[in-house]
Amino acid sequence: MIHAGRLALVDVEARHKMAFAASRAELGQMLGVRLPESWPTFPEAFTPTRADTLAAPAGWGGYFFLDLNEDALIGNGGFHGPPVDTGVVEIGYEVAPEFRNRGYAREAVKGLLDFAFADAKVRCIVAHTLAETNASSAVLARAGFVHVAELANPEVGRVWRWELERK
Repeated sequence: MIHAGRLALVDVEARHKMAFAASRAELGQMLGVRLPESWPTFPEAFTPTRADTLAAPAGWGGYFFLDLNEDALIGNGGFHGPPVDTGVVEIGYEVAPEFRNRGYAREAVKGLLDFAFADAKVRCIVAHTLAETNASSAVLARAGFVHVAELANPEVGRVWRWELERK
């Protein structure tokens, strides 16, 4: 678990995916929070897979973003895997619409950055956003990320690549 401001970032485990596959209510009960109706934007991220049975490196997977004061899951995100040999790791995140514009994304991203840079092997953190100025690109810019490229993405079209180098 990562503590980040008002948030507890709780590791997504195979048992959580199984609960979500059974029902949203089951996952909410397991986590002890309510789930927003608008969450998740990408439910396929919570489909149980064969890879879930493999031991993932501790901390380098997905997280639920929980505001325990609100008893609510406010979003999710995490890492796309452990750092590669060059010391690069990628983050991604989403905040449910009813919890946006309240600083949650900023807090979650800070928690992920602190976790990643606590590992001496990490030299650069990468993130991608839609190729437009939006709330997510603003969160990354405020966190110190630099927009370095525009790329084609077969799923969503054009995306911007953002990087934050270790200081």
